[in-house]
Amino acid sequence: MDAEFAARIEAATGSRPVRRSPLSGGCIAEVYRVELANGGRVVAKVAAGQGDLELEAWMLRYLAAHSELPVPAVLSADADVLIIDYVETAGGISASAQAHAAELLAALHAIEAEQFGLERDTLIGPLHQPNPRRDKWLDFFAQHRLIHMGREALDARRIPPSLMARIETFAGRLHEWLEEPAAPALIHGDMWGGNVLTLDGRIAAFVDPAIYYADPEIELAFSTLFSTFGAPFFARYGELRPLAPGFFEARRDIYNLYPLLVHARLFGGAYAAQVDGILKRLGG
Repeated sequence: MDAEFAARIEAATGSRPVRRSPLSGGCIAEVYRVELANGGRVVAKVAAGQGDLELEAWMLRYLAAHSELPVPAVLSADADVLIIDYVETAGGISASAQAHAAELLAALHAIEAEQFGLERDTLIGPLHQPNPRRDKWLDFFAQHRLIHMGREALDARRIPPSLMARIETFAGRLHEWLEEPAAPALIHGDMWGGNVLTLDGRIAAFVDPAIYYADPEIELAFSTLFSTFGAPFFARYGELRPLAPGFFEARRDIYNLYPLLVHARLFGGAYAAQVDGILKRLGG
């Protein structure tokens, strides 16, 4: 490792780094496990030309300060290098881990704010995620999630203008399927399996957040998109925060339009086709 990188690790930890090895990570950074001379370990993320690692650090610190959600502690953060605690992991997302995740997310979703959005914009993956404060969730979701990310995908030529026009029309009809939630709830915002760390059948930590205050059902929907959570999660979550009828029948697909548009913006192809399919099923 180069001298500057080693110096930043030592300044953050008080111990000289002796070895680093690559870890799987997100699309905005190279991720390394770094072993220290004192026997400790940390994770270092190095920006890969896009994204802002200081913003990721801010989100981790926000969750640590405002919730009991387990997240890695931030040791040092700049736009290009983020150093966090190493979290020991073992095993996959078992039924017991899903039940534990349900308890943690139910507690997170009980944290409320006066308005939807957040005090600053955030990121989802490498993409800008606008969070202007709004009193109405349907307006926020329509304008700052569906239409915003649809236009991002359109500008990147990942979706055709005809699909964007349908997204805009559908966004104006959300009231036909959705109601205003009881209150804005804090969400992690990027709930897929790669961001869920487990150890011995429990959740060890959640990483790579994309936080804001939302209808918590958008988090629950995202958790099903790539089969992160299933029946054990929803059984336990429903005991703590019962879901209104109709979530699995329609609202889940509506809320998954946003992460699908994120993936369409990044990768196009099948994700754009999934957006098209959901709109067709809902008459859009």
